[in-house]
Amino acid sequence: MNKLFSGALTLCMVGGMTVSSLAGTQTRTPLINHRQGYQQARIRQGIRSGQLTRGEARRLEAREGRIEASKLSDKASGHVTTAERIRLNRRLNAASRAIYRDKHNGRVR
Repeated sequence: MNKLFSGALTLCMVGGMTVSSLAGTQTRTPLINHRQGYQQARIRQGIRSGQLTRGEARRLEAREGRIEASKLSDKASGHVTTAERIRLNRRLNAASRAIYRDKHNGRVR
């Protein structure tokens, strides 16, 4: 599980660094990046504590990966619009609720 997580995290970090180095200042998303990092930390903590099962962690990681891919796609156009930021934040809100639900549903590893 840790190999899967660290591989996905490395891929996201490398992709993020590549895009951020090529893109202008109009594509910066510092608040979204911060939220993504915080949610990744919550997932890691849930894995360490046993609050998340392997399947739950896998689903949450996949969801975070899809949000990251969507963000990178939005950045590729050269400008992240207000509507795109709102959509990303809504998806992050939903992912945050899913993390909470999975960590507190009573299933343990």
